[in-house]
Order: sequence, then structure tokens, then C-alpha cells
Amino acid sequence: MNTFLYYFIPIFFIGYFFIAFILKSIMTSKKIGKSAMVIPKDDSAYGVIGKYFGATILAIFFYIIFMMFQKNALDSFFDYTFVKYLGIISCLISLLITVIAQYQMKYSWRIGIDLDEKTILITSGLFGFSRNPIFLGMLLSLLGLFLMQPNYITLFFFIIAYILIQIQVRLEEEYLQKIHQQKYQTYKNNVGRFFTL
Repeated sequence: MNTFLYYFIPIFFIGYFFIAFILKSIMTSKKIGKSAMVIPKDDSAYGVIGKYFGATILAIFFYIIFMMFQKNALDSFFDYTFVKYLGIISCLISLLITVIAQYQMKYSWRIGIDLDEKTILITSGLFGFSRNPIFLGMLLSLLGLFLMQPNYITLFFFIIAYILIQIQVRLEEEYLQKIHQQKYQTYKNNVGRFFTL
């Protein structure tokens, strides 16, 4: 199992970063005629959260690269095969959710909040069950990383991403409420932030 994870973890996360961030950004930017990355470079709440997000993703990326060359660099909290399988399943589900949600958003997808354009409010498909399925997918991927390699660093990545995502979704909710008003309020009342039970 550990040999499999030694290959699976870097392949999965490098692929996930490429598909979820780079490829989708390029495709959307070409279609809308401007950058899909709309994180401001100032010290506003949007800008600061964007910087922390970027730093966290970069740290995760370097950690994954580091682990490719250091098989046993860090001890795990526990070592149960079934937990590692749960981690693999969590990662695969996260990729599926992210890809489907990005497809359903079409060209409304952005990295950050596009204050210059009123994007369409997507409420169908996965968005009928979660107001933030892409963020849910990101959290599931980091939960999967922790379950496959349970140590202080992967736990830290999950916790810091969870905190940043909680802040980011609230900033987005404030923006969407302002732009879409009652339509968004109705949607918010019927669909959970991350999932609807």
C-alpha cells in the first residue's frame, strides 16, 4: 500500500492542481477574453485571502514534491490500511466533484471574486446540493491527503485550508447577495454552504 501511495499521492495532486486550477483558468480566460484569476493584489480582505490561498497551495505542492524524494521523512499518527483506502476514495471523489462543478459553472468560474462582471448564479446540478462544491472538493482532497499520510503537516494543511475556505465563502456570499439579492437569498435558504442533508 505504501508503495502505491508513494506514486499515487504526487500523481493525483499534481494532476488535481493542473486540472482544477491551471487548465480551467486557461480555458475560461480564453472564452471570456480576460484572466479568470481575479484576485486583487491589494491589502483588501479579497487580496489577503488570495495571497494566503496561493501560499498554502504552493506549500502543499512543494510538500508533495518533497515527499517524492523522502519516502519515510515523517512519521504518521497511525498506519491503518483501510484508512488509507478511505483517503484514496476521498481524493477520487474530490476530483470528480471539482471537475463536474467546474463544468457546470461553465464560464462563470473564477479564481477570486470578479467585481467587474455579474456572473450567472448557478443553482442546478451539484450546486443544487452544495453552494460551494468546488471548495468541498478541495477540502475532500486535503482530507484524503491526511488520511493517506496522517502527520502534523498534512493536518496543518487541512486545518489552514478549512479556515481560509470558510472566510472565502463568506466573502463570496456577501458579494453574491449584493449582486443577485433575493434570488441568492432564496438559494441560500434552500441549499447548504457545503452540502444539503
